[in-house]
Amino acid sequence: MTPPSCSMTGSPRWRRALGAGLCATALLLGACMGSVGEPGEGEGDGPGPGPVPGGLPEGAAETQVAGRSMFPRLSHAQWENTVRDLLRLDDRPGLSASFTSDPLGGVFDNNEAALLVTPGLWSDYQRAAEELAAMVASDQGKLARLLPADLPAEPEARAQAFVERFGERAFRRPLSADERGAYLALFDRGKELFEGEDPFVAGVRAALEAFLQSPHFVYRVELGAGPAKGGLIPLSGYEIAAKLAYLFWNTMPSEELLAAAKAGELSTHEAVRAYAERMLEDPRAREVVGAFHRQLYDYEQYHDLNKDQALFPEFVPEMGDAMQREAELFVDHVVFDKEGGLTDLLTARTAFVNGHLAAAYGIDGEFSNEFKKVELDGAERSGLLTRLGFLASRATARQPDSIHRGVFVNLRILCASLSPPPDDATAVPPGEHATNRERVAAHTGKGTCGEACHATMINPAGFAFEHYDAIGKYRATDNGVPVDAADVYYLGGQPRSYADAIAFSQVLAESSEAHACYAKHWVEFAHGRDAAAKDRGLIQALGDASRGGASTQELLLQIVSSTSFLARVPAEAP
Repeated sequence: MTPPSCSMTGSPRWRRALGAGLCATALLLGACMGSVGEPGEGEGDGPGPGPVPGGLPEGAAETQVAGRSMFPRLSHAQWENTVRDLLRLDDRPGLSASFTSDPLGGVFDNNEAALLVTPGLWSDYQRAAEELAAMVASDQGKLARLLPADLPAEPEARAQAFVERFGERAFRRPLSADERGAYLALFDRGKELFEGEDPFVAGVRAALEAFLQSPHFVYRVELGAGPAKGGLIPLSGYEIAAKLAYLFWNTMPSEELLAAAKAGELSTHEAVRAYAERMLEDPRAREVVGAFHRQLYDYEQYHDLNKDQALFPEFVPEMGDAMQREAELFVDHVVFDKEGGLTDLLTARTAFVNGHLAAAYGIDGEFSNEFKKVELDGAERSGLLTRLGFLASRATARQPDSIHRGVFVNLRILCASLSPPPDDATAVPPGEHATNRERVAAHTGKGTCGEACHATMINPAGFAFEHYDAIGKYRATDNGVPVDAADVYYLGGQPRSYADAIAFSQVLAESSEAHACYAKHWVEFAHGRDAAAKDRGLIQALGDASRGGASTQELLLQIVSSTSFLARVPAEAP
């Protein structure tokens, strides 16, 4: 992935006012040439972070770090959060709702492979920059929030102070001398671009439009901080600060984090880990961890469910929102309150329910629309896979969907490889006198697909959940016959038998495959890319740690203090 082409120009007003050459300068498209300045330069007049001292252990080899783009683009959510924090707004502006949408790249919305700048999105950025700059310039209160407290009185000094302070926050690093000069020249031309406005306000408006359209704002530039060492290029302190902020908070670095980068406080693996520990205490970290699990476990599927009202009169449309909220509260409780990990996510019985969910769970007591913490029956429930959201979203209007339940477990919990269904695949036919399991087994037991994937992978995983009907309620019988949820799934080459979903969840929680899969997803989310062969060592180490009891927070801390997070492989800039 590369930054926007240097041939792209701004809006008609920009072209008339600045001309193509000055537009390219004003937008600071230095990233198109892969250069922000020589290593160690381009960091203002203060001390730069330089290479990470001791950041790369002796013997660090290129094979430890997978290649990735030096220019990962902000996701739309990150753009919204960054604009809010950069302009010190009370709320996200909401402009990305009309942006050209991104295709889903894998499981997560921050996958760099899908975050391209198309011509349509480039126009969206330009329009948004103009709207935001005009909004700030027309509101004295909003403008005052952006001005340094010690703003000088002399016009040129005022302009320079604004450009330097705002530019450092917009680019997540100090401006280079050339950048500072270019933005000051543009600031001075503001009075020509916006005739009739106060010259200083006009200059701010012109600078804001340019900053918000720059690749150094839209992309997180990661060129590195010096020559390669041990086959790797260490990231600068500012680049590490940005990487930490977008992972833990999904937004730009705070003033404190930028100050830490400037002071060289992100210079070792241990220092980065210590800073990350403090970042995890911020409420924004809970939001990001929640977003990871929301995408991994596909909460979107909990909504717009169609259930047969004659069979399930208790199911109402509001239950979709309630099931998602339950899952969110459960994950937050496990990861932050309990400081647990995958084993707890798969086995813990703590739940958060309101009146609608309590009825479906068969819990007695007084419940309202407010969510209440409860402990579910250990003979019926165990972790996320036995909760209403997962079960109801993978069911038809009348019956459990054993196939899609099994597919989900294989793909999202075990990271198993499944062949795509054949083109002529059909839905499971009804069977008046058969159980759901009998109908699914009969439908999938024929041909190559049944033998290769259903019989040994999909069906055994799906049948473990036969005790749960189409809305996730527990049942002991199906069509008048005692439910059969027992089966065998091969893990580590060995058969693991189980009687039901409770036992199956325990089998998964004890397996190296499930923990390695969870670690793989975190590596992908933290790096914003698909896992690669060179990630295998880190994934295995994280999976082993998780299986040994390491918490989700500990996995994150190990990722951000790893060489793969703090360095990149040398690559020629595009």
